[in-house]
Amino acid sequence: MTESVTLTFESLGVSAPLLQALSKAGLVEPTPIQAQAIPPAMEGRDVLGCAQTGTGKTAAFVIPMIERLMAGPKGHPRALILAPTRELAFQIQETIEKLGRSRRIFATTIVGGSDMNAQIRGLRQRPDILVATPGRLLDHMWQGTILLNHLQIVVLDEADRMLDMGFAPQLNQILDAIPENRQTLLFSATMPSDLGDLARMSLKDPVRAMVAKSATPADGVNHVLHHTTSSDKTQLLLTLLKEKRESVLVFTRTKHRADRLGETLDRGGHRVAVLHGGRRLTQRRAALEGFRGGRFQILVATDIAARGLDVANIGHVVNYDLPNVPEDYVHRIGRTARMKTIGSATSFVTVEDYRSLQAIERLLGHAVPCAPGSRPAARPQPNGGAPRSSFSRPRYGQMSEGTSAKPRSSNGMSRPRSAEGLHRDRSERPRNFPPNRPRRSSRPASSSR
Repeated sequence: MTESVTLTFESLGVSAPLLQALSKAGLVEPTPIQAQAIPPAMEGRDVLGCAQTGTGKTAAFVIPMIERLMAGPKGHPRALILAPTRELAFQIQETIEKLGRSRRIFATTIVGGSDMNAQIRGLRQRPDILVATPGRLLDHMWQGTILLNHLQIVVLDEADRMLDMGFAPQLNQILDAIPENRQTLLFSATMPSDLGDLARMSLKDPVRAMVAKSATPADGVNHVLHHTTSSDKTQLLLTLLKEKRESVLVFTRTKHRADRLGETLDRGGHRVAVLHGGRRLTQRRAALEGFRGGRFQILVATDIAARGLDVANIGHVVNYDLPNVPEDYVHRIGRTARMKTIGSATSFVTVEDYRSLQAIERLLGHAVPCAPGSRPAARPQPNGGAPRSSFSRPRYGQMSEGTSAKPRSSNGMSRPRSAEGLHRDRSERPRNFPPNRPRRSSRPASSSR
């Protein structure tokens, strides 16, 4: 009989000072993605990581980053972490503060919606790590307030989400402007085929840390669906909330619907907050911190809250609207049952969602069961009841659907609609402009995420 060996952070080669910081942060035993990604990352290898949401991917790249930066010279940013949303960027910053403070490794956050001058003051403190959203990072690069020629490590976190959100042109410009001799770590909860282009151009001979099959829900999630109508969704949600005493995260497809639903729940006496990209940064942070701290029992959000956000003990997730992309179903329901806990999720499905549900079930490889008391499934009419599914992912280098036709930068200049030439390997990309200056005609807008 073979005895199982329990891995520890010490056995992965983590130094004693960082072990103390991990213990203080409550991280005692590495998760599978951490066990696979940390050793090669500490050796300086490129890593391509894929694991279910809520499995500790942030620590999987922060730990080796701190270890590698401890011995090097200071005075310039030596590591860059790119994230799709402001909320995820701030969360990564908090993790670095917890684990890096004892080793005197510091970071600053560069995101859209924050005061540019305050960010410049933060840069003057000479941080070791930059945590940024792509658009605002390029704004600073254009102004010359950020120089990336000393970078040693680059992390692309939630890379597939950045492609979904139309950040391919910005990513291409950033990758063109940073040193070729670097370590690159790419992490995602899913690994769709279009991510292969990004991986080929940004990684060199990567170690693959694949913990779970792409688009696999966490084991602890019990997810079901309710067949209903558009007009009955709100009443169904109110009925469902009467049975729930734990925190509930409700996803809608649009900002307007999130606002309207939040107002309805507030009038009904519920402690509710709303989170979406149309709100000011202070409002978004207050909503998230209030939900995390228990001030609000319910958070109504768009898919801005579907990726990477670490809110402990979310008891239930409700898909008031099904997501626009099938993979986002996995990310949404993964907000509960994090780190091997138990949670539940309910999706509201109308006849218009028939094709969308089919796409989700094809991705999962099985049907989603109906909740007790659900109506019978309604089928679309053969002559065109339900709309065609809009589930299509943009290839790397293309803008995602829903992006405005002529996105504008802060100075009114048009932003590129697609990435300039893709290159099969990182070493093949030409360098047609100075290392930290993207082409002036290609300046993108600041990230509003």
